[in-house]
Amino acid sequence: MRLNSRSLLWLKTFFHIVGLLPIVYLVLKVMTDNAGGDPVQYIIHFTGIGALNALAATLLISPVAKRFRLSILMQTRRLVGLYVFAYASLHVLAFFSLDLLFAWSLFFEEVVKRPYILVGASAYILLAALALTSFKGVMRKMGRNWQKLHNGVYLIAILAAVHFYWSVKSELIEPALCMLIFAFLLVIRTKKSSKINYKKSATVSKKVSAAGAKKQSQA
Repeated sequence: MRLNSRSLLWLKTFFHIVGLLPIVYLVLKVMTDNAGGDPVQYIIHFTGIGALNALAATLLISPVAKRFRLSILMQTRRLVGLYVFAYASLHVLAFFSLDLLFAWSLFFEEVVKRPYILVGASAYILLAALALTSFKGVMRKMGRNWQKLHNGVYLIAILAAVHFYWSVKSELIEPALCMLIFAFLLVIRTKKSSKINYKKSATVSKKVSAAGAKKQSQA
């Protein structure tokens, strides 16, 4: 698909609508007392699922764009990735403010009782690092290290899936499906990366061989 500013604007507007509508829905559910018997847990769960959905969408963009030659999609990865961070931040904020009431002492007690919180916290710290370094200026300054850091999205996906699965005491179908989806997406992404690296290595080898042959012919 040929990239132009108008189509990219519409596509980003669509992603903004998709990202914001669930928040509007959540606010309406809470304000109308339709957030279940435990609104606090409902909010925490809802925002956590939102972060997982956005993360899955982020991992899906690159293979879909390459498979169907939709280069315009590649311009939306940062936008969707920032929605992952936004939902994860709401998830963390809801946990600290509504569940723990900003009591840090309770947080350390909860980590001991529920170690999956530490797994989720690790994923969030990595996610924050990716969000803070997603700007073009930072990207240029970091150079090759930027890509190395942003490959951490694979680790984030693993930690997030484990956090979700470990946090659910019953009804394991949903977290199990989440783990399978993430595993599938990670396999696709890693295969794509392996092929690209193999092609680059092959190209470099050909250039080296050609240069060596040229020197021998000159000698």
